Amino acid sequence: MSPEPVVDYIDPEGFRANVGIVLMREPHELFLGGRIGGRGWQFPQGGVRHGERVEDALYRELHEEVGLERGDVRLLGSTRGWMRYRLPKQNIRDRCIGQKQRWFLLRFEAGESKLRFDASVTPEFDAWRWVDYWTPVREVVYFKRRVYIKALHELGRYIDPHKLPDYPDWWDQFAVPEPARNRRRSKAG
Repeated sequence: MSPEPVVDYIDPEGFRANVGIVLMREPHELFLGGRIGGRGWQFPQGGVRHGERVEDALYRELHEEVGLERGDVRLLGSTRGWMRYRLPKQNIRDRCIGQKQRWFLLRFEAGESKLRFDASVTPEFDAWRWVDYWTPVREVVYFKRRVYIKALHELGRYIDPHKLPDYPDWWDQFAVPEPARNRRRSKAG
């Protein structure tokens, strides 16, 4: 008898439940994965299965996408709730119109030799690099950009509760979510 197919949870509004993983090493460098076939750069992420706890999905996806185990990271915090984005019309399949994500900030505590992309039958990444804190905003596909901005602003409080990492010179070309505009901001320089 074949195993039952894995089914991700899609809510009644058409948003697929998903976890987003921000993997950080010092000083404020983030892991950015290169999608297979040169399809851009993004953070590890993946669906939450029916009946699966969100934190369990986090560690399952961490292993499937980058080969890491719970002991290779330390959980620093998560977003307070779900953050949503809609897919462009050409990417909509079945009844899924977008993703709703809970984002997690993890400190990388293992050696880089632990990073692997062959822990899953269908790998997501074939390359990776460490980047400055805000670089993923500029690198991710356009329809995920606003969620990346919101997630990094919210997760930044786990690094320093008083000040976000400095914005890069190119930052002003991107829209900043309203709540973040009122935060104390400094420019590198």
